[in-house]
Amino acid sequence: MLINEINTILKFNGSLGIVLGSGLDHIVDLLNDKIILPYSKIDSFPSSTVDGHKGELISGYFLEKQILIARGRLHLYEGIKKEEVIMPIELFHELGVKNIIITNSSGSLLLDNKPGSLMLIDGHYDCTFLDRSRLPDLKKGDKYYNENLVKLAFIVAKENNVELLKGKYCWMHGPAYETPAEIQFLQKLGGDAVGMSTLPEVEAAKKNKMSTLVLSVLTNYAAGLDNKTLKHEDVLLNAKKAQKNFIKLVKNIILGIGAE
Repeated sequence: MLINEINTILKFNGSLGIVLGSGLDHIVDLLNDKIILPYSKIDSFPSSTVDGHKGELISGYFLEKQILIARGRLHLYEGIKKEEVIMPIELFHELGVKNIIITNSSGSLLLDNKPGSLMLIDGHYDCTFLDRSRLPDLKKGDKYYNENLVKLAFIVAKENNVELLKGKYCWMHGPAYETPAEIQFLQKLGGDAVGMSTLPEVEAAKKNKMSTLVLSVLTNYAAGLDNKTLKHEDVLLNAKKAQKNFIKLVKNIILGIGAE
């Protein structure tokens, strides 16, 4: 299916895209006049196999603003290539997306940052060791995380009485959750949150000169911080608990970016 065929279905003419993380697809409920295109209908497009990731593109309107949503994130641990993981971002770019909000559910690396908290990601470490064997470098700054969108997010959070943390994200390969020893390593690096997604999308957005904002819901403590066994079902449950503040934050950021 060619890009013009895809947009014949989606009828997207906006500039804002959103990638939804585990358990965060209630954002779709904000949209009116939704048009849904399953990944399975797009040639060579992989489908997500993870619970909480449906696998579809959705165009629709929030008030007067048209938005394109990728509901169903793709992960390397599902046995797909990095080029396939970033297909939604590449498609966003081809459809004219200029601003992108990437969301995820992640584990907190600090006891002070409790599950259910919201965190703006302003830097990241690639801890997969897929491309090199030396210690991960911190990647940060406007070329990855747009300064204007970061400022907007904190203004919106303050105006709406939503606590918004700021921190560095550590990308791990998965699918197994991290061991306590790995968590100690990530803490020493300077990480605040850990997860199995997002970095390939941030890199793809940077390559395509998209303005990027990354918002994370801390859904659990990382291994070794408490005595609980990590389960994906708990990630989805805690994402749901953060739903009210998350929706309030995202919808007001959308309004702040401005109507098309």
